[in-house]
Amino acid sequence: MTALDLSADIGLVAVGLATLNLLIGSLIAMRYSPWRYWPHHRFNIFRIHNWTGYALLTACILHPLVLLASPTAGFRIRDILYPVHSPSQPFENTIGAAALYSTAIVVVTSYFRLQLGRRLWKSFHFVIYAAALALFWHSVFTDPNLKNTPVDPFDAEKVFVELCAVAVIVFGILRWRYAARKAAAKQIHS
Repeated sequence: MTALDLSADIGLVAVGLATLNLLIGSLIAMRYSPWRYWPHHRFNIFRIHNWTGYALLTACILHPLVLLASPTAGFRIRDILYPVHSPSQPFENTIGAAALYSTAIVVVTSYFRLQLGRRLWKSFHFVIYAAALALFWHSVFTDPNLKNTPVDPFDAEKVFVELCAVAVIVFGILRWRYAARKAAAKQIHS
């Protein structure tokens, strides 16, 4: 396994973790209770959401760092921190860096959510949707071999990313509809 392969695999793990984290976050926002509904057991869904967020940030950091060990990639620390002039696919890598930095903002502000207050924290927390969009874009349009080959949308790894993106979009729409119904019901009762 080369450093490029490892980096690509870590990137896929990051996509899976982002999807899982967003889906769990949507369930929390829609007041899902694992005790009342499936699997009818008590467990701390909020803690799982936090840990998937920490694991996501870790994977997002490790994904580009592994490229430093590749003799063929030609990436330096500067190319990872500010990939505008990276040796391969600078546009896609810049979008990936935006996903990393956005994810870091969400995780760090979540750690200080009580000090920030609910309204400000929630504003920061919605940045995760932009981070997910950037993450999915980077994952679909980046050549994992860094050879600038055309994207094959039916490649198994790309299909996985595309299915994760669809799942996030569907849950995002359901969450938005839930919030709209909740606001409408609140307005009626006021």
